[in-house]
Amino acid sequence: MRYGPAVRRRKLGEELRTLRDRAGLTSGEAALLAGWHQSKISRIETGRSGVKPTDVRLLLDAYGVGGGPERALLEALAGSADDSGRSRQWWHEYRGLLPEEYRDFISLEAQARSARTVELAVVPGLLQTPAYARAVTRAALGGLPDPKVEALVEVRLARQSVLRSDPPIRLSAVLDEAVLRRQVGGPEVMAEQLRFLGEVGQLTHVRIQVLPFSVGGHLGLTGPFVIFSFPSMADLDVVVLDHLTSSLYLERKEDLEAYVAAFETIQEHALSPQGSRDLIHQIAEGS
Repeated sequence: MRYGPAVRRRKLGEELRTLRDRAGLTSGEAALLAGWHQSKISRIETGRSGVKPTDVRLLLDAYGVGGGPERALLEALAGSADDSGRSRQWWHEYRGLLPEEYRDFISLEAQARSARTVELAVVPGLLQTPAYARAVTRAALGGLPDPKVEALVEVRLARQSVLRSDPPIRLSAVLDEAVLRRQVGGPEVMAEQLRFLGEVGQLTHVRIQVLPFSVGGHLGLTGPFVIFSFPSMADLDVVVLDHLTSSLYLERKEDLEAYVAAFETIQEHALSPQGSRDLIHQIAEGS
């Protein structure tokens, strides 16, 4: 297990080494093209050193990698902006507010092809209404002044742009029934949130399933998790586990396979998407 930035450096380094080999270049030749010392190439490829997006673009040009999702993802893995502000992403505006791990999570989410998530306590951030997001933020981070709360809610809502992008992220979410019945923000806030889940669950790229209480014990009880998958580069897939003070990123093949298998098993025990919408509607209507 490694923290997000370390995972990102290692994965980026591995991919850059693969692209250099594909271009038929030695590390010395690549360093000469970039105007660097060979040791810098070595540090980048082994993940021992971070690399700015400007440097990644220089290497991708040297390796003959044109535009497209692969290049965009590699630049995103290097960070959200370089010294000139070029390729600046929206979350850069919140650097003073967001911990590095959260910015890392957002950058991965923004480039992912799909996300699979299991939630036991709250509605996933990509599916929250503004009022629900505000209530969750206040409950989780009590004592924050209102301006900071509103800024964090803005971030949560801005993240949802991945559901409207072209192509949009494919989201599969399995929610414990407790998520639907917990009165976060009060009855009115919760009723609005449940109605929104029913609506967004009808989108072709969003799949929402509910684990009813009747299932009893299930694999998801070990804790919530998210699996991000990326276009063209399956070896960049990563599992994210959230804790109270940090997030853990699992990227070993064995970990990924275990969590993918767990997600599929949990899905099998959940209600169908239509059955889940019916239950969400029943709870929203108080029946």
